[in-house]
Amino acid sequence: MSLFRRFFQPSSVTLEPGQPAPPPAPPTTDAAGETATVRRIVERLDALPPEQARFIACVAYVVTRAANADRIVTPEESAYLETALRDAAGIDEAQAVLVVEMAKLQALTVGGTEDYLVTREFRKVSTPEQRLRVLHACLAVSAVDGSISAEESAVVNEIANELGIEDAQLSAARGEFADKFAAVQAARRATGG
Repeated sequence: MSLFRRFFQPSSVTLEPGQPAPPPAPPTTDAAGETATVRRIVERLDALPPEQARFIACVAYVVTRAANADRIVTPEESAYLETALRDAAGIDEAQAVLVVEMAKLQALTVGGTEDYLVTREFRKVSTPEQRLRVLHACLAVSAVDGSISAEESAVVNEIANELGIEDAQLSAARGEFADKFAAVQAARRATGG
């Protein structure tokens, strides 16, 4: 089983040592061409060095976690995630789409403890600079719709804490998005400013 499949395997499936992996789920599409396309993308992802695949998977999941704070990942947030992943990881569009869809599925179905575990894993495989870039991406994806909700803000704060980002660094990153926070926008509307 590839690193990607193992990484994104639902936590409810546990294998005993020596137990073979369960067979992959049958394709859900009836068009053979679409299935072949997905298989080619997965093969290209499998061809990545394991460390790079692991890093990409972690980044995608952590940023998707921020996008999913309100339990909805909008098409605009998905598009942002794909672009950010292509730029940050140097993968092509088809790979980025697949990774984002995998991360969204996991964030929507697993969440909870997995959020913490994957974020902690990213902390282990990243540099402080990479962690700050991911924090920035979390804020940016939360602001895609023009407003960072209280739920999104709380999740970004959790992510920053789990990544070991210092309060001053978090404050500086949040300061770049100050006009996007729903609470700030509401206060300005209330005061007519």
